[in-house]
Amino acid sequence: MQMGENAASKNYHNNHHLHNHHQVFDVSVDVLPQNGSKCYDDDGRLKRTGTLWTASSHIITAVIGSGVLSLAWAIAQLGWIAGPAVMFLFSLVTYYTSSLLTDCYRTGDPYTGERNYTYMDAVQSILGGVKVNLCGLVQYIGLFGIAIGYTIASSISMMAIKRSNCFHQSGGQNPCHISSNPYMIMFGITEILLSQIPDFDQLWWLSIVAAVMSFTYSSIGLGLGIGKVAVNGTFKGSLTGISIGTVTETEKIWRSFQALGAIAFAYSYSVILIEIQDTIKSPPAESKTMKKAAKISIVVTTTFYMLCGCMGYAAFGEQAPGNLLTGFGFYNPYWLIDIANVAIVIHLIGAYQVFCQPLFAFIEKWANQKWPENYFITKEFRIPVPGFRPYNLNLFRLVWRTIFVLLTTVISMLLPFFNDVVGILGALGFWPLTVYFPVEMYIVQKKIPKWSTRWICLQMLSMACLVISLVAVAGSIAGVVLDLKAYKPFKTSY
Repeated sequence: MQMGENAASKNYHNNHHLHNHHQVFDVSVDVLPQNGSKCYDDDGRLKRTGTLWTASSHIITAVIGSGVLSLAWAIAQLGWIAGPAVMFLFSLVTYYTSSLLTDCYRTGDPYTGERNYTYMDAVQSILGGVKVNLCGLVQYIGLFGIAIGYTIASSISMMAIKRSNCFHQSGGQNPCHISSNPYMIMFGITEILLSQIPDFDQLWWLSIVAAVMSFTYSSIGLGLGIGKVAVNGTFKGSLTGISIGTVTETEKIWRSFQALGAIAFAYSYSVILIEIQDTIKSPPAESKTMKKAAKISIVVTTTFYMLCGCMGYAAFGEQAPGNLLTGFGFYNPYWLIDIANVAIVIHLIGAYQVFCQPLFAFIEKWANQKWPENYFITKEFRIPVPGFRPYNLNLFRLVWRTIFVLLTTVISMLLPFFNDVVGILGALGFWPLTVYFPVEMYIVQKKIPKWSTRWICLQMLSMACLVISLVAVAGSIAGVVLDLKAYKPFKTSY
């Protein structure tokens, strides 16, 4: 998802100390925007080259992630009327608030204002104060949660591969109960190794691999859904969602709430919007290009989501699984499902780093500022690697990143409920990052007077989304509580 996030924040940290000395010179540049320099933009950076299409594709790769997989389940809870309607609603809100956010890329004037390189910078320069810390807290807790969600999701996919192969070898005789823990540990070890590569998230090919993988598994999921509908000869499912007989009435309510969280998670990308906008060339003003890009990408992703979610629901009806691709487990062509699951695992291994590296960088920067004299934290050892650049080993980085990955792995093993975790994350991140901060920044940016009609409408939108978020969090937490009743830690087998 947050492909642009880190590259942008890293550049920003590297350049920021340069900027402070150059403030004097910057003034002359700012008076005449685009003052004809061939190689540099008005902030002294190399000319940005991004266009409408690169921005749209960045957003699409950021949005279409593992959130797709739980959509069929979400629609199954809500039914044929409410399901698609809620998805449509979320896409409208996301589009509206992201177009508000595009106006916050430059503080003040949309053409010549000071640029903000990351979401946090925008909050800092427009709102300031306590809100910055709040925003940071939400963002970093969200990233931590995503790391847990991805560990669970990838272990589910690895198990699905193992099970489908075991099932086929035994000719369908063996039920193949396996534990998820070895797979989570494998994932954890891989991430410990990768997290030691500094700037791993900036590798240009990572984003391309992620895009190809997510399209691969989403399309296979969609194709299999269509195929299954064709085989069944009917569209399964009902207008009002899962029936009261299958689940109790209270469970139905909780699950519907949880479905809201799952859908919100599938749309959460506003955090990286400003980083993507920072790659766009101007003129025309970046915000104009970005608004168009947001429109294109949201139309594409919503269409894709509707197809995947609705086809999955049509194929499975009330039995729609929490993770679409595990539902096809025992069907032919099983190699196709294996390909899809391998694609998910590869995507998630990369995405894990893309999400965690900004968090790593943040903690390391903080530790460096807090204890600048500490040998353990600041000392870099150069280790020659034959055939490559020498590797800089930093003990603090080694230890802290390893502990972080171990922690996410252990939590995943204790709470291996993909749907509930996704619901909680989606709901927690949705309101503050997608609605509250964009609305607040927009009000300050456009100097909208208090109690004016516009102000009241924006606040009502914000309140409504807050209620939806709280309800979804409650639903997901109820889901975890219900799941824990029937669950023994470290003994999961599916």
